[in-house]
Amino acid sequence: MAAGARLERMRRRVRLSRLALFTAIAAGPVALGVAVMSGPATVAATSSTTPAAVHTAAAAADPSGYAQMFVDAWLRSDADDPTSAQARLAHSLAPDVDLPAPAADAQPRLESVTAVRSARRDSGAWAVTVAAQYADGQVRYYVVPLDADSTSGAYTVTGVPGVVAGPKRAGTVKSAYAVTVASGSDLSSAIGQFLAAYLTGAGEVDRYLAPGVSLPPVTPAPYTAVTVHGLQAVEEAAASGAAPGDGSHVHVRAVIEARDEEGRWPLAYELTLTARSGRWDVASLENGTAGEGGRP
Repeated sequence: MAAGARLERMRRRVRLSRLALFTAIAAGPVALGVAVMSGPATVAATSSTTPAAVHTAAAAADPSGYAQMFVDAWLRSDADDPTSAQARLAHSLAPDVDLPAPAADAQPRLESVTAVRSARRDSGAWAVTVAAQYADGQVRYYVVPLDADSTSGAYTVTGVPGVVAGPKRAGTVKSAYAVTVASGSDLSSAIGQFLAAYLTGAGEVDRYLAPGVSLPPVTPAPYTAVTVHGLQAVEEAAASGAAPGDGSHVHVRAVIEARDEEGRWPLAYELTLTARSGRWDVASLENGTAGEGGRP
């Protein structure tokens, strides 16, 4: 009888739970949520496993600037004056490196130091070659050994610099600008007028640009006059300088002479021009140089 009473009580609870659930469904989603939360069933939450953080060692940046700063300070320092600003800077960059001891007026005054090459070795070591230019035009090349810490991004000069031979001069690459543009042609005039507006402020630059192209002039205008000395193009269609059918493009390298109050300056520009309604418009002012068989 006791077992029968417990069974009856369980059946009554089931019937009451069903009644509450049906009532909640009829009442709406809020009541349904309350009914589900108040149900007799209990669900144990499982713990989520958080993935371990993955740390990757970043490659150390090129230490060329660090080596350049060290050699500049090192060459200007003197072992007989270790408290000078240059000596303290050199020792802060390379604490264990000896300083030079130049004789008075033994060599011309140092003008500048420039990093020209860097090579990465094994285990975070680098070798950076810098060029030191002196007031008499002499140039010496120094190679600086460094260690780099990829974790902290710190560098250390590990030894005194060594004087080495300078980098070899690379051979010239044949230019793709092999077609001579006729002097006094429409193409030559368009380029000359555009560069005059671009560099001297003589006229509006926008009037020489293709539709949709935006190219602000150099401001303040650095020159007072511009003269075109030579135009070389990639395409044979540019030889005559006459504008072909609309949409045709040519790539031209212009060698000019710019003048200001301080003198005359040879400059060169690479431009892309497009033909429109019998005239040439500047489509872009390029930054690179075209190689053999290539386009600017």
